[in-house]
Amino acid sequence: MTIRSLDTDPTALTLTIVADFPVPVHRLWDAYVDPRQLEAFWGPPTWPATFTRHGFRPGGRSEYLMTGPDGEQTFGYWQFNSVDPPHGFEVLDGFAHADGTANDQLPTVRTVYAFEESTLGSLVTATSHFSSAQEMEQLMAMQMVEGLREALGQLDGVVTDESTYSASHIAQLQYLTDTVIRISRVIRAPIDKVWAAHHTPELVRQWMLGPDGWVMTTCDVAQQVGESYRYEWETVEGTDRFGFTGELLAFEAPYHFITTERLLGVEGASTTNEVNLAEVSQGTLVTTVIEYPTTELRDVVIDTGMVSGMEDSYSRLESNIVAF
Repeated sequence: MTIRSLDTDPTALTLTIVADFPVPVHRLWDAYVDPRQLEAFWGPPTWPATFTRHGFRPGGRSEYLMTGPDGEQTFGYWQFNSVDPPHGFEVLDGFAHADGTANDQLPTVRTVYAFEESTLGSLVTATSHFSSAQEMEQLMAMQMVEGLREALGQLDGVVTDESTYSASHIAQLQYLTDTVIRISRVIRAPIDKVWAAHHTPELVRQWMLGPDGWVMTTCDVAQQVGESYRYEWETVEGTDRFGFTGELLAFEAPYHFITTERLLGVEGASTTNEVNLAEVSQGTLVTTVIEYPTTELRDVVIDTGMVSGMEDSYSRLESNIVAF
């Protein structure tokens, strides 16, 4: 990585940094789209970042925390104003409280990212726009420039290490907090087909089966916010029937949906499942963030083999999606 320029303009209230990377534009773009890769460079080395939400789409929102060497935490968010794959995006970058709400006592910056081909491979230009000279001075005093330098330096290591995400096509589990996990999987297919496979009953029945030997007996898909869904499965022998139900809380085709989820026949609090679909160079990245009411329930569910079952389903989806 080579930083071509780093300019502050107190009159225009901007900070602009331009850097070259020896990789194609799509490789840089993927690093910002994929929260696993974004976490590897966004926080300073001693304050690594965790993105508990990453809505990389127009109008979407990302929320993250950074954890210091002594366990202290700070919180931030991105509110996406625009997204133009793979050429650029614009966000409002602000500080947040622990619950993800904006901390209006600290400055918010509008940052525009632009990606283009260069003689070395690709070029990223990040231009931060400040609301006032006072806020610009405040953020400079908080070592904003040093933070950007460190982030770009770590980004270089992410995009040039081909082995780091070579297994990105296998469902990957990550623990984000004591009660929140993320499962990520790249599906080698266009986003519209992956979205349809999640929301068309006759397609859902073909792939959302977990390990071999199961059939889906009930597939009532919620299509509008406020509607309930119900999924049930049993073995091919007709035994061990189980299922889930819940409510559709958010729905934005073809990028985003949120549901609650509760095991049929079991009383108690439900989980909240947020699914984001994003276009990456090798297909569609599907990230599912699940929030459990307790750490104990989280562990019980994971110990059932949930992630391997999801991988079996995703593998089946990827194998058959051409026919969908």
